[in-house]
Amino acid sequence: MRVMGLDYGSRTVGVAVCDPLGLTAQALETITRDEENKLRPTLRRIEALIAEYEIETIVLGYPKNMDDSIGERAQKTEEFKHMLEKRTGLEVILWDERLTTVAANEILMESGVRREDRKKVIDKIAAGLILQGYLDYRREK
Repeated sequence: MRVMGLDYGSRTVGVAVCDPLGLTAQALETITRDEENKLRPTLRRIEALIAEYEIETIVLGYPKNMDDSIGERAQKTEEFKHMLEKRTGLEVILWDERLTTVAANEILMESGVRREDRKKVIDKIAAGLILQGYLDYRREK
């Protein structure tokens, strides 16, 4: 079963996919948009990737606050989840993403990636971490 991981942000969506066995996540790409509310091209690209990789489930990073409350960004993520479900017909699982961007940044810094280059890839790395967390949980369960 192929699973897609998404890190949804105000201007970008990081995308990762798992291998055909559902064991490991691979960062794929970062989809960018000029305006936060201009989602049609983003949704079209996600649909194209779903078809290309034969995705059956989507895991969407859910940015809860550190105190476990739901803020504005999490509410926008819930709205995006409903859009994805409606357009794709796939199950979309919200997955706690707290600190994944921090972890992605640390991975890139340790790898020697320059600051300006980190901005280009951090969202897809975060999507990979979100997806890998879900895959590990599913495997342990």
